[in-house]
Amino acid sequence: MKCSVLLIVFIAFFSCKSAQKIVDKPIVFDEERKALTLAYLSNRYGLEQELPIIEPKMVVLHWTAIPTLEKSFTAFNKSALPNWRPALVNKSGLNVSSQFLVAQDGTIYRLMPETFMARHVIGLNHAAIGIENVGGTKDTPLTEAQLKSNIWLVTYLAKKYDIQYVIGHYEYTNFEGHPLWLEKDANYRTEKTDPGIDFVNKVKSATKSLNLKPTPLK
Repeated sequence: MKCSVLLIVFIAFFSCKSAQKIVDKPIVFDEERKALTLAYLSNRYGLEQELPIIEPKMVVLHWTAIPTLEKSFTAFNKSALPNWRPALVNKSGLNVSSQFLVAQDGTIYRLMPETFMARHVIGLNHAAIGIENVGGTKDTPLTEAQLKSNIWLVTYLAKKYDIQYVIGHYEYTNFEGHPLWLEKDANYRTEKTDPGIDFVNKVKSATKSLNLKPTPLK
């Protein structure tokens, strides 16, 4: 009997140790960011809203191409876009960001409320939750821990919201002409490769049981 109790405690201990969790690490979301977000929704999508919120329909996976957590966080933290991103400033002064940031060790950080709009994918921000992964460079490739965290997070979000798609950032233009695509400027596109085909395919394969829709074909 005593051995059975010890076994249960042992299993419970290691189950708790391995359980995923979300750590809140909020970026600035002040009145400036709110105003810039509402302007983005209006100017880019024709959506007039009083609050900068979204109805999540998809999850978009990214890499930051920045080697550290803190530098990645710093890149997203300010409300206004830095001057070194002139191609994006011309379309909106809102800084890029995402709802989640996953460290190289797999720790999941929530940067803002899940239903606040973040600027991370052209044409789809009004319906997309973004997951940024620290790294993605030759010296800091994405890790197995990040892959596992992305799979867990997609599953968590799909159970919480009406998520219909999970896509890599490089797939976003496949949605041109789709009902979710709202970008008004036919010339506003950027070429993306993140977070890599192999990484995305592994996440999609591991979340097949969610019965999400396949990415539209071009």
